[in-house]
Amino acid sequence: MSGANEPRKFWSALIVTCLSAGIGWSGGTPGHAAESQLWKVSGKLIGKPENLEGSDSKKSKDVSGIACTATSSYPRVCLVADDETQGVQIVILEDGKLIAGDFVRLIDDTFDNTALELDAEGVAFADGFFYVIGSHGRPRHEDGKEDTAEIDARVKASSRIFRIRFASNAIDTKTGKLLDQPELTSSRLLTSISRLMPELQPFVDKPLEENGLTIEGVAVRDGTMYAGLRGPILTDHRAAILSVPLGVLFDKKTGDATLLRPELEVDSFGYPRGVRDLLAFEGKLLVLAGPENDPPKGHRIQLGDYAIFSYDQKAHKLLDLKGYGSEIKPEALLPLSAIDGKLCALLLFDGPEEGQPTPIGVELN
Repeated sequence: MSGANEPRKFWSALIVTCLSAGIGWSGGTPGHAAESQLWKVSGKLIGKPENLEGSDSKKSKDVSGIACTATSSYPRVCLVADDETQGVQIVILEDGKLIAGDFVRLIDDTFDNTALELDAEGVAFADGFFYVIGSHGRPRHEDGKEDTAEIDARVKASSRIFRIRFASNAIDTKTGKLLDQPELTSSRLLTSISRLMPELQPFVDKPLEENGLTIEGVAVRDGTMYAGLRGPILTDHRAAILSVPLGVLFDKKTGDATLLRPELEVDSFGYPRGVRDLLAFEGKLLVLAGPENDPPKGHRIQLGDYAIFSYDQKAHKLLDLKGYGSEIKPEALLPLSAIDGKLCALLLFDGPEEGQPTPIGVELN
């Protein structure tokens, strides 16, 4: 039997890991992890497929979400989303390393013999289940897609939530290999629920650049799913988080959806920020906030364009994130440990290969 102080020893070791990576908590700005201290990826995180069958894929450059099983030790079984694929990938989290495992296909939608993306934007874990959420958004005009039938097909492909349960022995925790198929349940109800919310209904069928509804984060807590919206930004310049009972989404139960309206302040251009990732942590929601629309190409992301907030009836800013380079956009936050009001976490990005897993420190108080 482990001693009572074993969890504290484990968490303390992880805080040391953050410190050894050059991460500080003073002054509200994280230190920049040295290149040698970035967490490594063993194998390949899968990105956009090269062909319809998905038999070959590029290395991921669009990591959009990650969640791990709720444990306090390694290894941890995780799922990682790349928004240009048709599913998620198993990843085994070790200390300082991510081991890329098998891909779990969730959809097989096509249009004109071309695979359509799930556009998975968030992953959560709670009570033995993983949850994966698509963007539920319309494609941007900049994608150059004018065919209404294709746009409708792409929206349909991304307007899903998946509930995934793996049996206890279904995943090899050394390699990430899938030994038994998971139990999958899906829901398409979130769009119709959004249409019933007066503050969201006008934005459901608009693309992101027109302040359209686009989901970028998901959290699950106490039988409730929270969908974090990158857009729309509401009329009072607040962001939106849609709260729906899990029973409504997956079990044909009745219940009420509610809209949370965190105030996530503004980016360096003065524009209100939306939700870029969302997670439940220690009784609160943690929000990775960022611009609703990406800055112009070549623009270097500035201090405070992205920030981390805690939210419990009111948003409280924990940290302004520094810029990590041009077009390197923070997309996913993964808590590793917390002790004495300090959180050690991994930050993953859209842009660099395999998300560039970067340890950061966050003051929780």
